Amino acid sequence: MKDIDGRISIIAKACYDKKAFDIKILNLRNLTPIADYFVIASGNSTTQVAAIADEVEEKMEKAGYRLLGKEGYQTGRWVLMDFGDIVVHVFHKEDRDFYNLEKLWADSEEVVLDSIP
Repeated sequence: MKDIDGRISIIAKACYDKKAFDIKILNLRNLTPIADYFVIASGNSTTQVAAIADEVEEKMEKAGYRLLGKEGYQTGRWVLMDFGDIVVHVFHKEDRDFYNLEKLWADSEEVVLDSIP
């Protein structure tokens, strides 16, 4: 397994660079086989959601990490990006409030990054 902290940092910085807000990282290791981590971020418009997703994909690819799957990009309301043990959710603010993944995964531990480079 490659450096998970490094990958999470790349994803968080890409979100931050495109002005995503309410960026959360949930540790799901002991809760589900779906993924070890969820990174959740929000945008204010479908255009911003797409820009955030594009930036995450570009930065991860540049760092040598392959995107295994992407869903929801065409609508720009909830883009799900599968990097294997890390799943990225980029939401339009309204959809994030509606689906409330943080509540659904309330038993997870939130990871706090020291800083976003």
